[in-house]
Amino acid sequence: MKFEEETNDAIALLQQLIAISSISKEEKEAADFLERFIEMNGYVVSRKGNNVWLLSPGFDSSRQTILLNSHIDTVKPVSGWTRNPLSPTIENEKLYGLGSNDAGASVVSLLHAFFYLTRQQQSYNLIFAVSSEEEISGQNGIVSLLAELPKIDFAIVGEPTGMNLAVAEKGLMVLDCTATGQAGHAARNEGENAIYKAITAIDWFRTFEFNKKSELLGPVKMTVTQINAGTQHNVIPDKCAFVVDVRSNELYSNEELLSEIRKHVNCEVQARSTRLSSTATPLDHPVIKRGRELNRSVFGSPTLSDQALMPFPSLKMGPGKSSRSHTADEFILLSEIGEAIEIYIQLLDGLKL
Repeated sequence: MKFEEETNDAIALLQQLIAISSISKEEKEAADFLERFIEMNGYVVSRKGNNVWLLSPGFDSSRQTILLNSHIDTVKPVSGWTRNPLSPTIENEKLYGLGSNDAGASVVSLLHAFFYLTRQQQSYNLIFAVSSEEEISGQNGIVSLLAELPKIDFAIVGEPTGMNLAVAEKGLMVLDCTATGQAGHAARNEGENAIYKAITAIDWFRTFEFNKKSELLGPVKMTVTQINAGTQHNVIPDKCAFVVDVRSNELYSNEELLSEIRKHVNCEVQARSTRLSSTATPLDHPVIKRGRELNRSVFGSPTLSDQALMPFPSLKMGPGKSSRSHTADEFILLSEIGEAIEIYIQLLDGLKL
């Protein structure tokens, strides 16, 4: 196996990380451990909150810079686990544990690729960074981290993609909608039923299609996911609140979608945030071109990551499969870690930006 030493070291590190609880906003112990581990490997480490990063030796601000990033936090374990989620277990070449697939395998694979690449002469700078609060898009995560870093020209975001190239990612906007009517007695022909007004708006969200459809990400997707109305059986409700999950493609900004939605529905529409935008990187970027030369397929990802908060070209790419994320008995194949390290190195070693 190529890069056998790096792979074995990465697997051992991942086992140690799995054993440390690092639920979003509770990543301190894992960040402490990773900081010590990197220092023991002879690097100078920087820290802000639960975000940890390091620059390649001889960092030169006149050169372009590539960021290798993944996240250290996990979701809470679901109820269906048949193993202890914090007890790393290897069975049949699978490493089980919470965060093994999402995204611990990316963390350790990117780190060991960083170690290898920085021992060679490269034409660019490298930064390795693990961020916190990715699973909740928290303010103390990647946004806080990026404010501390030098100028970034490109990023590889470690998330489970089967080591294929997610060159585009759907954005997210959550809408709180309120239809307003007038209260009245249900037995008499009084009032204006807010539920009926909401139904009209909900049907619009269900059937409307935005014109621009992306080759990689498809159409904008809108889904009503929650609804609440009424106080008791004999009172016409004067308020009906519902929530809409909007997944944008790269052809619309969230602000554009919000403006268009408000033109069509007869209810109040408030966006919780418009900052989680869709992203897309040109296929002629040198990193993408080399990835395709390595027979990595190109696709658009329907799931959200820290990539949405990066104001520079980026690629989502990592070991594992997205379908395993947030599931009981989450696992990563040991072979996927070895493959990831090899592909990251082939992708970046000697690259000319």
